Amino acid sequence: MPLTQAQMRAHIYLVILDKFSNSAERRREALAEYFLVTMPNISQDAAERLATLIPDLMPELYSKWIGEFCERLFETIPDEQIQHLCDGTTENNAAMGLVFLMFMESERMEKQVEEDLRSYALKHSGSDDMGDLVAAYLRGKVDALREEVAGEKIQ
Repeated sequence: MPLTQAQMRAHIYLVILDKFSNSAERRREALAEYFLVTMPNISQDAAERLATLIPDLMPELYSKWIGEFCERLFETIPDEQIQHLCDGTTENNAAMGLVFLMFMESERMEKQVEEDLRSYALKHSGSDDMGDLVAAYLRGKVDALREEVAGEKIQ
C-alpha cells in the first residue's frame, strides 16, 4: 500500500535526522575533537568546555532544514519516485542522504544556513563568533555525511 505524503515526509525526516544525530555525549566529543584540530593552541580541557557551550541544533534548525528539503523534494519529484525513495532500503536511505547533501550545498541553502546559524547564535549566546564556530562544525558534519553516503553507495 502506498505511503501518504505525511508518511513519506515522516520517513524522510527520520532518515535524515538519523544521519545527523548522535547522543549528546558523542556530539560533545565530536565538537571537542573538531576544536582541537582547528584551534591548535587550545587545551583538551578548554575544547571540552567549549563543546558543552554550543547548544544542540537539532530541534530548531535541523527540523527547519529538513522541512525545507521535503518541500523542495515534493515540488520537484513525482510522488511515485518519492515512494520508491522511502522504501526503507539501505541504498535508498543512502540516496536520500546524498540528495539532502546536494540540497544543503546549494547556493540558496548555504546562505540560509549561515543566516540561520548567526540568528541562532545571537539568540542563544549573544555572540556572532559562536555562529561561526557552529557553522564550521556543521560544515564538518556535512562533509562526514558525504563520506558516509559515498561509503554506503560503494558497498
